[in-house]
Amino acid sequence: MTPDLDYQNEIKETIKKSKIKISKQYTYSTEPTKLTKQIEKITNYKRRKQNLIDEINRVEKSDLPDKEKQLEKLKKRYTIGRVKFDSVIISDFEESLKSVITSLLYADISPKKKYFITFNQWFDESLLNERSTQPLYYPSINKKNLDDFKRKFNNEYNEEPNHIALLSYDLIGLIYYLSLKHNEANLNDSFKKKNTFKGKIGIFEIQNNKIHHELNFYKIDDGVIKKIF
Repeated sequence: MTPDLDYQNEIKETIKKSKIKISKQYTYSTEPTKLTKQIEKITNYKRRKQNLIDEINRVEKSDLPDKEKQLEKLKKRYTIGRVKFDSVIISDFEESLKSVITSLLYADISPKKKYFITFNQWFDESLLNERSTQPLYYPSINKKNLDDFKRKFNNEYNEEPNHIALLSYDLIGLIYYLSLKHNEANLNDSFKKKNTFKGKIGIFEIQNNKIHHELNFYKIDDGVIKKIF
């Protein structure tokens, strides 16, 4: 699921190049009213809601010995019926991400039953308090290394670093590393050969003028960030 924003084409192109098997891709509006209707369509909510109504009517008209117990259980539910996916990848951030997850919850799609996966959230602490959205999975730079860098940066400059500062820190180290392996005249050629560089925020693989960043994978669950690998 990708928001109807400037970066949607970049995400779709990346998915094509990846080896990830995607069942379906959806582009959604960031406008709350439109988003809710789109989520309902994606999750087949109206059909599943009608299934519940039909089942309640069936039980009410039946002579089942445990009729009252069944009705009690049914009336606590929102829908009946499966959806045709086991996980959702949401290409979003901050409040917009929370809005999408809230809409999924409204449509009776719970992260406790389906995997909710998103992009690097840079350990957004506000997500820790949103228990209804957990567990939530996402790739990220190494948290321990990030915390170490933030502490050193704060001690030196008395302010919190932004993400650009963190990337610049490793970029300088990367250039220094390549300059040691190759003379200055051949520095550009080093980006064409396969090289591996371990920076402060992770491991980088360089080949064919492209840099790939190896990320860790984390889960937010029960208000705690847990590293998976």
